[in-house]
Amino acid sequence: MSQLASPMFMEALFDRLPDIVFSIKDRDGRYVYISQACAERCGLNNRLEAIGKTARELFPVEMADRYEAQDAELFQSGQPVLDNLDLTLLADGKPGWCLTNKVPLHDTLGVVIGLACLSRDLPEPSRAGMIDAPFAATIDYMRAHFAEPLRMDDLAEMAGLSVAQFERRMKKLFQLSAGQYLLKCRIDAAAYRLRLSREKIADIALDCGFFDQSALSRQFRQFVGLSPRQYRERHGVDV
Repeated sequence: MSQLASPMFMEALFDRLPDIVFSIKDRDGRYVYISQACAERCGLNNRLEAIGKTARELFPVEMADRYEAQDAELFQSGQPVLDNLDLTLLADGKPGWCLTNKVPLHDTLGVVIGLACLSRDLPEPSRAGMIDAPFAATIDYMRAHFAEPLRMDDLAEMAGLSVAQFERRMKKLFQLSAGQYLLKCRIDAAAYRLRLSREKIADIALDCGFFDQSALSRQFRQFVGLSPRQYRERHGVDV
């Protein structure tokens, strides 16, 4: 890969996807790279104008505050931010919602030196009013408290919806039921710890909301196709 003639091949890919925004930031939250779609939404003529700037210099303050809080959480924990609902500027320049994924970037010593962010617009749900602040806050709550025994009726009430309405929105946005989304959060957290630690699998299971190691193993194999132990052997790093 180091011999690629054009290591920034992603420009050619992401610039042809108008509903996708991609960026890379350093540890100080300054942009190292943004896609052309992102530059245009920020009112820039050229992506290079964004290099060295922060989200606060490019986005409305309420959006920048949320982005920076996410970045700080990622840098502190080292864990990726997955399937997060965020306010953004859509391709038409109007506020709307997107699904955001952020992953940490490491140097050769394993130190986090930045992050990569990929966001996908949700224009139809945004226009249809399917996403609002209470619903997004409920998703945030699920992501933060996935290890707890959450009740669907409590989550629906938090979102200001009936259970049936809440489930329909979850399936529309994530192609998962609320229960499946919660399980995905637990599996993602367990997979992260399996990769980057030598903790006992039983301890990981309990910390991530599973009844015991057997419950984790059963669900993990169903989602990932490997047992937790096999996954660690194949994808774990030396610690």
